[in-house]
Amino acid sequence: MEKTVFIINPIAGSRKQRDIKEKILKLTDHSFPETCFFETGKQGEATIIVKEKVKEGIKRFVAVGGDGTVNEVARGLVNTEAAVGIIPTGSGNGFARHLGIPLNLPGAIDLLRNAHPVAVDYGMLNGTPFFCTAGIGFDAKIGYEFSLLEKRGFFSYLRLILVRFISYTPQKYSIRINGNEINKELFLIAFANSSQYGNEASIAPQASIKDGFMDVTMLSPFPFYMALNIGIRLLTKTIDSSNYVEIVKCKEVSVERESPGHVHFDGEPKIMGSHIDVKIIPGGLNVLTRNQNPVPGTDYY
Repeated sequence: MEKTVFIINPIAGSRKQRDIKEKILKLTDHSFPETCFFETGKQGEATIIVKEKVKEGIKRFVAVGGDGTVNEVARGLVNTEAAVGIIPTGSGNGFARHLGIPLNLPGAIDLLRNAHPVAVDYGMLNGTPFFCTAGIGFDAKIGYEFSLLEKRGFFSYLRLILVRFISYTPQKYSIRINGNEINKELFLIAFANSSQYGNEASIAPQASIKDGFMDVTMLSPFPFYMALNIGIRLLTKTIDSSNYVEIVKCKEVSVERESPGHVHFDGEPKIMGSHIDVKIIPGGLNVLTRNQNPVPGTDYY
């Protein structure tokens, strides 16, 4: 096996991972003959480290953290021969869940022990890469406010959604997709390369990271009494059958919104203008996975 570089986000997830390096070292053996560890201390640092190590000829990287950590590591690897593996320690772990990567440390390392690189798609929103989902509207606003919380985790996320739902005002959008124009008021628009946000909440149940397409999920405003129904549909992978949802597969899409605002990339927030361009890059990222042939109907490898 080649040298493996572990990029650790020590504050990923609902509790700090200060001892994660020691735990990894105890579980790795002769099948990881040479390892190197870096802990990130600020946003964007992982991408810088990875790019430097790629120049040195390193081809195996492991993101230890959540979807935001995976995003930063993968940004440094797109369109190269190097590959990213995942040890999921984040709050949602949407990309790892989509790929069927074990959420426990021994299971994730065991997968990496026998893994090989497989090419998957990634997305670009206004020139910024994403690998799981990106979005505008309510989920982007929640992503921003969630990033400000000291206490992370599923219940903190759920509490924030419930508090902000009542006061949120949907925007009007003009969407150009597959040669058509859609003009409507929407609660959110999700650009899905993979199927879920995280925590098994599937915003695009049929999305695949190997089909060369993204699934654009448009959620219309819905009354408060339907919120539980929408939540259940997200968790049971049936959101695509809701009367409030339209999902369109495409390779690229352009959106005009009423005003600049929040955008999220794999849950990480950013402020952008009113014009949004999104496209899919087929096979542009190598992911370390176990099996070459996916289970039918999934992207598990």
